[in-house]
Amino acid sequence: MKDNAVPSDPLPSSAVPSDPLPSDPVQADDPQSWVDSAMTALADACAGRTPALEFTPGTAGSPPGWTLRHDVADDDDAAGRGAAVVVRTSGSTGTPKQTLLSSAALRASAQMTAERLGGHGQWLLTLQPSYVAGLAVLSRSLEAGTVPQVLLEHTTDPDCFAAAAEQMTHRRRYVSLVPAQLERLLRACESGHGRCARVLRRFDTVLLGGAASDPSLLRRAAAAGITVVRTYGMSETAGGCVYDGRPLPGAHIGLSSDSRVQLSGPMTAIGYWQEPERTAAHFDRDPETGLPRFTTEDFGELAQINDEDQPVLRITGRVDDVINTGGVKVSAEAVRGRLVEHAGVAEAFVGPAPDPVWGERVCAAVVLEAPAAQEQGEKPGDGPPDGPGASCAAFRGSSPGASHGGAQASTLWQHRLAEHVRTELGGPAAPKLVIVVQELPRLTSGKPDRTAIRALFRQISTTQQKETRGHH
Repeated sequence: MKDNAVPSDPLPSSAVPSDPLPSDPVQADDPQSWVDSAMTALADACAGRTPALEFTPGTAGSPPGWTLRHDVADDDDAAGRGAAVVVRTSGSTGTPKQTLLSSAALRASAQMTAERLGGHGQWLLTLQPSYVAGLAVLSRSLEAGTVPQVLLEHTTDPDCFAAAAEQMTHRRRYVSLVPAQLERLLRACESGHGRCARVLRRFDTVLLGGAASDPSLLRRAAAAGITVVRTYGMSETAGGCVYDGRPLPGAHIGLSSDSRVQLSGPMTAIGYWQEPERTAAHFDRDPETGLPRFTTEDFGELAQINDEDQPVLRITGRVDDVINTGGVKVSAEAVRGRLVEHAGVAEAFVGPAPDPVWGERVCAAVVLEAPAAQEQGEKPGDGPPDGPGASCAAFRGSSPGASHGGAQASTLWQHRLAEHVRTELGGPAAPKLVIVVQELPRLTSGKPDRTAIRALFRQISTTQQKETRGHH
């Protein structure tokens, strides 16, 4: 998972011939029958008995499906290099890609994961297999010879989560979650849901990825006795290949000349389907090891911790998150990291909006901690009933004034947080717009929907600028 499920755009029928399996529909109330069929289909694709496979997202009451990609099979270049699975990236930047994974990459990723975690085991599937985090659970299960327990709806309902986890029988048990899922389950545990707390503690490891993990969330999980490992990876690396900042056995971390993170190893994807230029720009071979290498869109640094031999990877930003305000380049990730250090902020997203004077302005959307939310006049914790797969389109703010889809600019928090950022990062980094939201909009992979949030920044900024001009 980048760093740990439905593509925002449906597959065009003209591009992807429909050949769903199995031919007999699997009943929605029989998820274990579905997973048996899904793993058989994945095994057949990995063995070359069928064309490359692409999982398609499930909907409420219906399990995910899958499509045989005859178009990829007919592509001599892709087929010749062993494409077994096609994974669409989440499209968090509005530009989804079709990543080609070989059976060797999936197998290597599963083996490397088991070696790091201490052995193969049984997995709880809580993420759609149309995304790499869910696919990885299936491929790890194939490699382990185990059958995952399935929970693809109501994944953050503590009763549903506990009931599914209690069905697991293997001595070693694992689950992959995104931060939004873990936060809601933890909230239930902290409210006295002992059954949910017990099953979370029973997992040998909870892999956590898909978005940045705030330190406060990790501290709460540790206090509850839950073993959490932060993961970093993406579709192009068959899922997470860096755990708690260190590469899995067989994976290697490097930095390009402009500090972009480079990941190499046998888990690396073949490339992008029918995008040779983009493939050439991101995929090559490490000149030192000869291993296939992927150059990410993330900036990073390798830091030495406590004189340990192996440096730890820290993500410092994205290629597309640099905000140029008045000629000063500001890292959106650095501002986000500073915001979540404030006691009143639970989550934050930072991005740009056009500014007629400065070129771009720094904007932030924040979710407040409970006491701060009550001061703002909001009721915390009443977001969508399920985790990252639920709609977060309704953002609620209750203070007077115009709002946009429920999201609302907050003068109070703009002043507080601007000063909080200014003291550490300087004046240009201080947000000029702070929007208080009840929930960050997310893709069904759990990642913040960068396109939607940035559109909200532009909308509110434009409204403010028009109002300001109207007062002159």
